[in-house]
Amino acid sequence: MTDPTPLDPDGRLAGVVSDCVHCGFCLPACPTYQLWGEEMDSPRGRIHLISQVLGGEPLTGAVVTHLDRCLGCMACVPACPSGVRYNELIEAARTWTEEPPARTGAPAVTTARSLRDRAVRAAVFATFPYPRRLRALTGPLRLAQRTGLDRLLRDSRTVGRLAPELQTSLRLAPRTSPGRPVVPARIPARGLRRAVVGLLTGCVQQVFFPGVNAATVRVLTAEGCDVVIPEAQGCCGALSMHCGRAAEAARFARQTITAFGRAGVDTVVVNSAGCGSAMKEYTSLLADPQAAQFSGKVRDFTEFLAELYEHGGGVRAVRREFPVMAAYHAACHLEHAQGVRDQPRELLRGIPGLTLTEPADRGMCCGSAGVYNLLQPGPATELGQRKAQALRATGARLVVSANPGCTLQIAAALAAGDEAPAVAHIAEVLDASIRGLPVTALREPAGHTPADWA
Repeated sequence: MTDPTPLDPDGRLAGVVSDCVHCGFCLPACPTYQLWGEEMDSPRGRIHLISQVLGGEPLTGAVVTHLDRCLGCMACVPACPSGVRYNELIEAARTWTEEPPARTGAPAVTTARSLRDRAVRAAVFATFPYPRRLRALTGPLRLAQRTGLDRLLRDSRTVGRLAPELQTSLRLAPRTSPGRPVVPARIPARGLRRAVVGLLTGCVQQVFFPGVNAATVRVLTAEGCDVVIPEAQGCCGALSMHCGRAAEAARFARQTITAFGRAGVDTVVVNSAGCGSAMKEYTSLLADPQAAQFSGKVRDFTEFLAELYEHGGGVRAVRREFPVMAAYHAACHLEHAQGVRDQPRELLRGIPGLTLTEPADRGMCCGSAGVYNLLQPGPATELGQRKAQALRATGARLVVSANPGCTLQIAAALAAGDEAPAVAHIAEVLDASIRGLPVTALREPAGHTPADWA
């Protein structure tokens, strides 16, 4: 039995550390190790650093830097033959740098980050988990895009040196439409109802990609589902959880559980891979039977459809011809964290005329990783460029993702070249096929009218 410490009161983390036999199978799967070949920027190296801190070594600025550089993509978890639960280690270690020492028993490390770094993190977490605040920024963003100010700032060497996070934000930001879409509380199934589901609208998803939510609803209703959209829902806590802000994430988690509990739904459908991953792990935040019950109801959009078809009588909505070669990008928190691998691919293969392909680096992160591309713009940009190169090599004219962060990251990286493929969510592709829309419809900005949901 491992002796308890303030950082590891039950010895659980030390037990996970001891499972690592330093075999190195994680190295080819790790994006940051592939970038730099630095041992301390690999899962194996970070586990060593975590073991040292658990053993009483100081949590220095250098250690914090190596922990911050981890994308949290979890590609190392399925690659590990020993089954090391690296996700538990990195999420716990990040609380040491983010949570007050009185809560975690960790040594004070606020000086390990620069004042500027702390300010950037504070701004990110004061904005992105709050859709209203995020939406308020779209007005100035639209003005900058119309006047060309965004291009000037993106191309400025001075801005790049002083505020690379701002440049990255402007590079990633999509074109937005004015106004807030009217979101109905409940949309009835078409034909015979076979399920009642709740939909998480998300933060980035509802502000920048309302068309994805609308497409998700249309596919679900076409497949015989009543869709309930609780008005009281907010951020699910994924961004906070994956960055070590456990107390903040727990608060968001409780709000989410309450909102969907009142909705009285059989299943909570999520069309954002990072959100789904966090919601399935609420028990790590909340020692509450209600959290476990809620997490058991959470399904990724593609996962839910696969279960519906298997147990509910098969596909109901007719797919129409959709002639395109599409490359599927497997979002890390869908493929590695949730283990949802075959379902998205089978759904795409079921669309007539669609030819499915995948990039050679199919398991490698695109560099989005929640807010990683804002906090670590340098490596995130390089990973995005590598992903864009791999996707272009497939010859596909359409890239399909299952996560808004991946969509933003990949679209921005592809835009740097000529004749960029369209980038769309899998729900949009299914919806277009069901409605008989042309492939070119996926290049058009989604509207905000109430009719979009029907």
